[in-house]
Amino acid sequence: MALIHYQFESIHPFYDGNGRSGRILNVLYLVLKELLDLPILYISSYIIKHKTSYYRLLQEVRTKQNYNEWILYMLDAIEVTANNSSKLIENIEKLMQKTQKELQEKLPKIYSKDLVEVLFLHPYTKIEFLVDRLQITRKTASKYLKELEKNGLLKEVKVGRNRYFINIELFEYLKRAINE
Repeated sequence: MALIHYQFESIHPFYDGNGRSGRILNVLYLVLKELLDLPILYISSYIIKHKTSYYRLLQEVRTKQNYNEWILYMLDAIEVTANNSSKLIENIEKLMQKTQKELQEKLPKIYSKDLVEVLFLHPYTKIEFLVDRLQITRKTASKYLKELEKNGLLKEVKVGRNRYFINIELFEYLKRAINE
């Protein structure tokens, strides 16, 4: 993967987007080789944080044939990113469990495992998500979302004619995780 990335970046085939495309190729290659089940490894954050080393090592492969350090850099990127991704997933699971418990205690009449899952599919939800996933009416979905908002789990935001319900804790957690 590290060698493919180096070769792709060296030929620089596109006018724009070579970095993003190269990082997508990394993930797709790992999936192809069955080293990743899902394409969820986002090594871009590591590369951006260590940009100076990234460009220095790319140049050293070209000029000094320094493949060892380049490969070690990419392996480190994968390891750090995989650990961070695992931590992110574990924390989201804990947040889901916390939300599930709160719903069971505060809103037992509307609680369901499926409802909790809908609330964690995205950092926001819409009436349509509940209607489709829970097989309930728009009126019932709207009632559920209003109850969740009243209990401090969601916050309604209007964008144009659309209404979105932000999962407050999930949204705040993801914001913090992105900025770390």
